[in-house]
Amino acid sequence: MGTTLTQLLEPHGADSPAIGAPGKAWLSYGGLRALSDKIRGQLRAAGVGPKDRVAIVLPNGPDMATAFITIAQAATTAPLNPAYREDEYAFYLEDLKAKAIVLAEGEDGPALAAAQKTGMTVLRLTPDADIAGVFDLKAEGDTVAAEEGTPGPEEVALILHTSGTTSRPKIVPLLQSNVAASAVHIAQSLNLTAEDRCMNVMPLFHIHGLLAAVSATLSSGGSIFCTPGFNALNFFTMMAEAKPTWYTAVPTMHQAILSRAGRNAETIAANPLRFLRSSSASLPAQVMEQLRETFGAPVIEAYGMTEAAHQMCCNPMDRQKPGSVGVEAGPMVRIAHEIENRLVEGTGEVCISGPNVTPGYESNPEANEKNFFEAEGHRWFRTGDQGAFDEDGFLHLTGRLKEIINRGGEKVSPLEVDGVLMDHPAIAQVVTFALPHPKLGEEVAAAVVLREGQEATERDIRDFAAARMADFKVPRKVVILDEIPKGATGKMQRIGLAEKLGLVEAA
Repeated sequence: MGTTLTQLLEPHGADSPAIGAPGKAWLSYGGLRALSDKIRGQLRAAGVGPKDRVAIVLPNGPDMATAFITIAQAATTAPLNPAYREDEYAFYLEDLKAKAIVLAEGEDGPALAAAQKTGMTVLRLTPDADIAGVFDLKAEGDTVAAEEGTPGPEEVALILHTSGTTSRPKIVPLLQSNVAASAVHIAQSLNLTAEDRCMNVMPLFHIHGLLAAVSATLSSGGSIFCTPGFNALNFFTMMAEAKPTWYTAVPTMHQAILSRAGRNAETIAANPLRFLRSSSASLPAQVMEQLRETFGAPVIEAYGMTEAAHQMCCNPMDRQKPGSVGVEAGPMVRIAHEIENRLVEGTGEVCISGPNVTPGYESNPEANEKNFFEAEGHRWFRTGDQGAFDEDGFLHLTGRLKEIINRGGEKVSPLEVDGVLMDHPAIAQVVTFALPHPKLGEEVAAAVVLREGQEATERDIRDFAAARMADFKVPRKVVILDEIPKGATGKMQRIGLAEKLGLVEAA
């Protein structure tokens, strides 16, 4: 098994298709390897060395996929959400200590403004007009060439932020060996071969798309058709052109696809899938069954997180249990006591250990102390999820121990939202919490107390948040109260707040 991204690409036939996109010719594995060498040279010429960090802000599509794969073979990649506001870019770029940022040619939005204030190198990406994923990188301004070198297995390939229960998102570094191991684990669990073709609809600034769709496919020698992102209106048009054998998505995407499946029965029949995959949020059993009936293929639910380089568990290809996230599929998965650092039987906190697990949060010894422990000869990471294995070895999650809001797979830190809303001049107190939602699983909601003599409407507060945060973080429900309910110790409690406020029926 290869332990770097470069090694993952090496065995596959030079003429085999690797990266495709609507209306473009396929990029072969030989072409992808040549592109990787060219981009390494262009990065070195722009002053980016093997250990430097490169932020990537690009729209979904083949260029984002190949930018990640090629740059990660030469430096450390840090993909960022193109929907962020300037203040968010400023935070992440400074927190990452990025040396350079990759932007599309002509892009002059908030990412550029934030990058220019830090003085980092701006690398402009110019795509090839004909072949999917082929591009050139050129630095703006003068640069000094960097040292040569290729990252080894213990160098960081990918850095992502994860929302935590603190107001400051944690930095998750994933080594070349972590990414390579996870890609192979996913490919093995799905029985991927060079004959398989994935149609990617997942955003490529998330671990789900980067690992399950792109990296796992390339590790197997298969091909990946990169759409511009998920759009239920053109999903079946993309499917007819891509002719995939599988796709991976979050439950809300699957539900949107089902809503249009009836009128696209001919496309489904003409392009039979070997399987469908779902991850990043719980897939309702009814939706799993409807997908299976509609596509006539197994629906594989998996369980992943950033710290695991995505996948931890996966339903087997020959047996799926609705409501279960499957059996361990890569790392070892066990149950830990929720307070004491020991493994237990029955229900407890899910923990993992293996070659795909991050070595630890960057510059955050407190979080590492809390989330990692040694037991039975292994180093374990606490996932923050509660669950238990059944008699067949299938893991069933029973709830999250942390207070992170999971909005259709997008993770939102309540304290981050609190911090933004507290900047509103009329707000005295705020607590952000999860509001159950029939399709997304959870929606972002906030309860606020206004300052005496101040006025603000729900619309005022939501507009204030929308100007300062990505759309998925903005509360869809704001409740204005005279006093926020508190626990016995006087602490404002997020868990169960929706029920206490009468927004949903108590379980």
